Amino acid sequence: MENSQTNILPPPPGIIRSLKEGFDAVASHAAAMLLPIAIDLLLWLGPRLRLDQLARPFIAGLANFPSGMPFSTSDVQQAQQLYNQFFQQFNLLSIIRTFPIGISSLMSNSQSNMTPIGTPIAIQVPSLLSMLSLVFLLTLAGWVGGGLYFQWVARSAAVEESPISLRQTLKAVWQAVLLSGIWLIILIAISIPVLLFISVLALISPILAQGVLFLLALVAMWLILPIFFSPHGIFIGEQNAFRSIVSSLQMIRFTFPTSGLFVLLVLVVSQGFNLLWSVPAASSWMTLIGIGGHAFITTGLLAASFIYYRDMSAWLQTVFEQLRTRTAPPPA
Repeated sequence: MENSQTNILPPPPGIIRSLKEGFDAVASHAAAMLLPIAIDLLLWLGPRLRLDQLARPFIAGLANFPSGMPFSTSDVQQAQQLYNQFFQQFNLLSIIRTFPIGISSLMSNSQSNMTPIGTPIAIQVPSLLSMLSLVFLLTLAGWVGGGLYFQWVARSAAVEESPISLRQTLKAVWQAVLLSGIWLIILIAISIPVLLFISVLALISPILAQGVLFLLALVAMWLILPIFFSPHGIFIGEQNAFRSIVSSLQMIRFTFPTSGLFVLLVLVVSQGFNLLWSVPAASSWMTLIGIGGHAFITTGLLAASFIYYRDMSAWLQTVFEQLRTRTAPPPA
């Protein structure tokens, strides 16, 4: 009888149960939605940091390509129009929405120049040095704010209600900033040679370049899993950034199908609801409903991911202990 019980492994945590508990946690701790709502209100009603004046010399310089380049005059004019449209709508403040750790935002992708209270104030960035300084400060603010947001949601999703000290919070935020910096360095180190390779390949064969881009997109989708769970060890297990990445990789290694389905479901639900929340025009006060709904859904999904990570880590530990017990030599 004892052997039959030890041979039965516990079932893995359920995805639907994790989602339900995540939304229940946010419903019980509604204050966890305040940071996403605050960021969206800033990006919606606040001033716009514009780069169109700074970019004008660059856009005008596109017409000065050497005659031997494989670009026609119409191609250059079309590129100038696209760049003009982009810089006239791009709000530099939107980069405060950072990844993988950051405060969720609905309005970070909005390109509207209208609000219910009229046209927002546009502040032109005067120089390249100012732009680089703002990018650094806004990115750092996004990482710090994201660390506080993740810590808040993780504590809201925790079963125990033990108080958390200021020291623990500062440590978690620091590790979150460090983790974000690690992923940024890795992304830059990978993207620069890849972009150069794709650019050269596009000059040789555009069709071949598109095929390589498709393969790279598949690889990027596979890499989403370890990136998605890499911050969770910081806020659940009080791990450092490096240990949290290793823990994420180990969990994905043994739970790839289930964890992949969980992440896919989270992305589908999040993006699906984003289409709904984006229906009201930015010039309508109905956008407030979208901002509130987005904050609830994304915060609930984040809480569910913490619950799933916690339960799956505990399940793996139980399974490994049972396997060690089975393979352990009998006492002499």
